[in-house]
Amino acid sequence: MSKAKHGVAGGVGRYGAGWWMAMAAGVAMLALTATCVARAQETRRMIAHQAPAGGEPPNSSAVPDVYAITGHFDRIVVLRFKYKTDLLAGLEQMVKQEHIQDGVILAAVGSVRGYHLHQVSNNTLPSKDTYETDLTQGADIVSMNGYVMNGKLHPHITLATPDRVIAGHLEPGTEVFTFAIVTIGVMNDVNFSRLDDSSYR
Repeated sequence: MSKAKHGVAGGVGRYGAGWWMAMAAGVAMLALTATCVARAQETRRMIAHQAPAGGEPPNSSAVPDVYAITGHFDRIVVLRFKYKTDLLAGLEQMVKQEHIQDGVILAAVGSVRGYHLHQVSNNTLPSKDTYETDLTQGADIVSMNGYVMNGKLHPHITLATPDRVIAGHLEPGTEVFTFAIVTIGVMNDVNFSRLDDSSYR
């Protein structure tokens, strides 16, 4: 019986409920401070694209609402990236080296040391992009998709940290951590040149 009195219940009696509440509040404040410091490394900036002279034209009836492009995978290219490699620069290098004109980014795994991404942040033309950068926050690569169109990359990436998931258009400065693997399906019998042309409408 005397041992039980010196356990947790005894501790509450010795220090008082107020002391334990203060301790709990202090721990919570430390955790919040750590989270704020970590998020303080992230920066955001917005870039607004300029409208053409005379304003944005209406949609053209000559451009279908949706159209199909049919083709076949000619080959599959699997790329492996090492520690501290710039992910976007490495992709651009290998697209040239492997002579990939048109293709589909099928998958990716690995991790990064930090990230630099952008997302669209409005819903009327001209578009606005928000760039998010945190070069100190490591993250897992959950997925990557996108296209190679006439030799030009349009990659989107999804990353996961212990606190959140972030996704967007891959930008320079996103360095590989442990490793990264990206798979591209190459298509030589298609023309993707206007797929991401927002003026083609």
